[in-house]
Amino acid sequence: MKFIINLFFALLCLGVSAGANPPVEEGKSIFISRCAACHNVNKTLTGPALAGVEQRRSIEWIINFVHSSQTMVKDGDKDAVALYTSFNNIPMPDHSDLTDAQIKDIVAYIITEAKPIEEVTAPFSTPSKLRPAYQPLGVHDYGFFIAFLSIVALLVGVLLFAVRVKEYERTFPGRS
Repeated sequence: MKFIINLFFALLCLGVSAGANPPVEEGKSIFISRCAACHNVNKTLTGPALAGVEQRRSIEWIINFVHSSQTMVKDGDKDAVALYTSFNNIPMPDHSDLTDAQIKDIVAYIITEAKPIEEVTAPFSTPSKLRPAYQPLGVHDYGFFIAFLSIVALLVGVLLFAVRVKEYERTFPGRS
């Protein structure tokens, strides 16, 4: 019985650690909560469209700009000044609490979401390119599979425990 309990906790710990977000998902989460109010990947909003930003600027420049855009503007960085003036001198808020890795995750998310210009048009203009909104399970969905196997192992453990209790009741019928 102790073996089953240890196995259950090992699988549970493995499932929790494997369920951690991959970089693109982490980047998506941060982008939605911190960037989406002013930025879109494919459209200009209060801030510029971010598709292709990794080609226009180095990752070091992007990290420095996200950490403190106004510092770069005050230091006279020509690209930072051009962005600042082209968007009506609206300063981008500093995000100095984001780590370099988190900013790289955001850029990874932007790369996956960037669409070629022809795909940005209305969906009915290219009906042959429409895809369903769902994605079938694949090899990359390891978190789901580990969680599924953990639940199955838990259910097997509960069933084994119930069998042991029934055996105990049969051996000692007077105790209930």
